[in-house]
Amino acid sequence: MFLRKSFPQILILFCFLYACSSPKQDSSTASETKGIVIPKGQLTELIQWSEDRIPLVSAHRGGPYPGYPENAIETFEYIASQIPTVIECDIAMTKDSVLIMMHDNTLDRTTNGSGRVLEVDYEYVQSLNLVDNEGQITACKVPTLNDVLQWARGKAVLTLDVKRGVPFERVVEAVQEMEAQDYSIIITYGARDAALVYSLDPSLKLSVSLGSQEAYEAHRAAGIPDEQMVAFVGVSEPSPEWFDFLHRKGITCILGVLGNLDRKAIAQGDSTYLGYIQRGADILATDRPLEAAKAIELAVPETSTKAKFFYGY
Repeated sequence: MFLRKSFPQILILFCFLYACSSPKQDSSTASETKGIVIPKGQLTELIQWSEDRIPLVSAHRGGPYPGYPENAIETFEYIASQIPTVIECDIAMTKDSVLIMMHDNTLDRTTNGSGRVLEVDYEYVQSLNLVDNEGQITACKVPTLNDVLQWARGKAVLTLDVKRGVPFERVVEAVQEMEAQDYSIIITYGARDAALVYSLDPSLKLSVSLGSQEAYEAHRAAGIPDEQMVAFVGVSEPSPEWFDFLHRKGITCILGVLGNLDRKAIAQGDSTYLGYIQRGADILATDRPLEAAKAIELAVPETSTKAKFFYGY
């Protein structure tokens, strides 16, 4: 699939050498798997907007499909083995303060267990199996944040959605301990939270909600530099002028097509996704990552300075 019309063999060799030299890169990753490989300190180069940017999809909750439940490492692997991807996933915390991957406040919908996450201990969570979106119990287990940070190295960029009741300090500490700053982006929903995460680790990239000029100004007033921002522009298309404004700042834009815009693509054809990219979006946050990625192939430039980060596609 990747890149369009394929790059010359010298580029493939270059990417292979890049992958092999990535810090803490497992020797099997470069030779046997695909991935987005980001050498230390170069996430900004990949994420910062440029004219030759390579459009991506962000797999919402990891991109569940039948047999592959949300927020499961097996699901992340299923998606990342086929397309270069951002993996959006959710962090909750158990009664005994273990950070696990879970979207809901309760275990009832996505596992074969029950109860509020904050009221059960990790030992109980470990005993459960994840349930896919069709309601089928799978062999997949609930991963911890550390499990996911370990898995993602050399494979994908993570956007980490910190659910209510989970201290940002704990998440930042985990990212730092795993030395995962080069492929982790912390999702925040307001300037105050963004400022907190930035104060904890100024090297971390932040996914910030920038649906308006006022929101952008609030984040700048809170001290967040443009180069640390990735803009979530909402779940409906903003004006081309708003995309242009953010792009002039070097800020990459995530459009949330999950929900109504995904349904529009189902009704009108997957080429709808290409239109979102052509009108200014850079990353599509979607519940249909495989279909969206296929549809936006035509927007991938023939050559790009960012191609060196993509291995094996």
